[in-house]
Amino acid sequence: MARWVLHVDLDQFIAAVEQLRRPELRGQPVVVGGDGDPAKRGVVATASYEARVHGVHSGLPLRIAIRRSPGAVFLPLDRAAYDAASEQVMTALRELGYVTEVLGWDEAFVAVPAGDPEAAARRIQQHIKTSTQLESSVGIGENRIHAKHATTFAKPAGVFRLTHETWAAVMGGQPAGALLGVGPRTERKLAELGIGTVAELAAADLPAVAARFGPTIGPWLVQTARGLGSDEVSGEPYVPRSRSRETTFQQDIGDWERVREEVLRLASLVAADVQAENRPAVRIVVKVRHAPFFTSTHGHGLAEPTSDPAVIGQAALEALDEFTDHRPVRLLGVRAEFTAGGR
Repeated sequence: MARWVLHVDLDQFIAAVEQLRRPELRGQPVVVGGDGDPAKRGVVATASYEARVHGVHSGLPLRIAIRRSPGAVFLPLDRAAYDAASEQVMTALRELGYVTEVLGWDEAFVAVPAGDPEAAARRIQQHIKTSTQLESSVGIGENRIHAKHATTFAKPAGVFRLTHETWAAVMGGQPAGALLGVGPRTERKLAELGIGTVAELAAADLPAVAARFGPTIGPWLVQTARGLGSDEVSGEPYVPRSRSRETTFQQDIGDWERVREEVLRLASLVAADVQAENRPAVRIVVKVRHAPFFTSTHGHGLAEPTSDPAVIGQAALEALDEFTDHRPVRLLGVRAEFTAGGR
């Protein structure tokens, strides 16, 4: 092979940034989410490893997080601080001269020439640590699928390699839900087909899986289970695929006229973000979370790309009209999606 694909993932990134800002929090359970008040509604954005051992994880309601880890320090999200820290990390990565594809705040793919990928991984980890004081884990693979899954075995602060040769031995016995992109709902549907492990999905009858999940998702599931994927790493600047706003209400909203008002308010904020991005939106998606935690989404495609707040607001209302369940609402979100040109 001409090169290796490395997946660099910052360990407990948001919590680590907060511990750097507040050295007295190192070694303590730290939970970041919402406005930092666990008495209010909100969800965990991230938790330090010290909090995770108590069962605190991303997406967990803050009220449950404090019951699981009553001694934890709760902090509000500070996006500006994480943006700045992420920029330092990605700058450090690019300084090493590798082709680097930024995936978000805390992760990136890196293309490393054939040779000793473990040595390159350790070099990357050391340079990030020296430049930012942040720890990272690195997964090594022959493609993006390998590298991304290898990182889960590398954490925390380690290096792990997955290849076509070792994929079946390492991943085959794992539950199908261990594959990235396979959530609980998909895992349940696979179980209905008698598929419980990655190996069973890899050996599954492709037409049967396609019949259950569709002609695109079905084959993708089987190919992923076989460890097949792209080895492309692009050095093009990271461009978000979408912009979104959401809010969690301290009291459930039962009046759907008010729900419509809140959707319009969020849509106006998203429209301002779209205009600042200087890229027109092509689709608007509304997310609704009913009490207690059932979440669903509906989207509305736009007749033509636009940044017009009125059009975006109307599209959000049309997406909202597709919801037939008018139970009380605890969370609303509006997302504007851009053209496929952005990664």
